Amino acid sequence: MNSPDVGWRLDPTVLLPLALYAGVYVWRFRNARREAAGRGAGALQALAFAAALVVLVAAVASPLDALGERYLFSAHMVQHILLGDIAPLLVLLALSRVILRPATRRFMRIERALGRLAHPAAGLAVWLGLIYLWHVPALYDAALRVPALHALEHASFFTAGLALWWPLIQPVPMRRRLSGLGSLAYIGMAKAGLAALGLYLVWSTTVAFSFYESVPRIWGLSAIEDQNVGGAIMMVEQSLVLVVTFFVLFVRMLVESEREERRRERLEDAAAA
Repeated sequence: MNSPDVGWRLDPTVLLPLALYAGVYVWRFRNARREAAGRGAGALQALAFAAALVVLVAAVASPLDALGERYLFSAHMVQHILLGDIAPLLVLLALSRVILRPATRRFMRIERALGRLAHPAAGLAVWLGLIYLWHVPALYDAALRVPALHALEHASFFTAGLALWWPLIQPVPMRRRLSGLGSLAYIGMAKAGLAALGLYLVWSTTVAFSFYESVPRIWGLSAIEDQNVGGAIMMVEQSLVLVVTFFVLFVRMLVESEREERRRERLEDAAAA
């Protein structure tokens, strides 16, 4: 078999949550622009929201979903990357303190209630823990066979992504904020933490997930070749995200350093006067 039988997934249980997300965001975006004269709800947030919606639709409603469920581990890996890394990043970038204003105090109360669990290290542990947990072969195969478990897996990946990116983006500033070299070390540890899994999948010579041994083969890929490709996709995506994030954080460090220097100079000038 060379041509996969796939199509768009027009399932209300998939499309309605996306429509709800879009509706709530547009409502809050418009209100935020009125409340703060456009501050905190501008072109960058709108662009991130549109990109997040496209990524989410591609992950759960496009032919990619059926391709990963019926044929290719590598397609399933792309889906998980979109849900667990790219979509959460874009969703958080689309938010701001102004957009989240109705819930700002609630976020702060949650942070205080979580105590040490609100530390960035906890977010990192949640991300790595959930990803490795769902890649336990028995659990991974079970998720592909049981729809409810599969939905839980996808929700877990998205939640893990939010936990990972929140300390770096923080639409609502929290008490524990990463800055300087700490932010670089944080994302470096996160991406390096998946290196073992990615390397295993790239160089493996036995099929880890038995589900993909029984599916129809397409595009001339054997089950083990498909698994190797999936590992390579993971490694490439993690590396690209790491490089881009390092660049953005480095630029942010320079901007913050310059801002702090100017503030210190103003204080010194005021003291001298």
